[in-house]
Amino acid sequence: MDALHCTAEGKLCTPKDARKRARRLSIARGHLDSIVRMLDAPEVYCVDVLRQIKALPGALSGAGDVVLRGHLEAYVATSAMCSDSVELVREIMEALRYR
Repeated sequence: MDALHCTAEGKLCTPKDARKRARRLSIARGHLDSIVRMLDAPEVYCVDVLRQIKALPGALSGAGDVVLRGHLEAYVATSAMCSDSVELVREIMEALRYR
């Protein structure tokens, strides 16, 4: 059986994580919006801008963690249940490539 057809409804990002993903991305958007506003303000302190810039990758990483966990739970674990070890390893390597 093709591992893709073993997934719950064929979805690679699980709906149950939608709120978590949206929250994490909202945090990242908040940091980015803050950076843009700060750079438009003439009295901005550069270190404050740098602090916000430093926070942005962490916020995006948090969103990536939620997506990765959902992918591992929905797709990779299902590949393991379908006994498709080649596809399982391929999927894990592909997901980790972007982390």
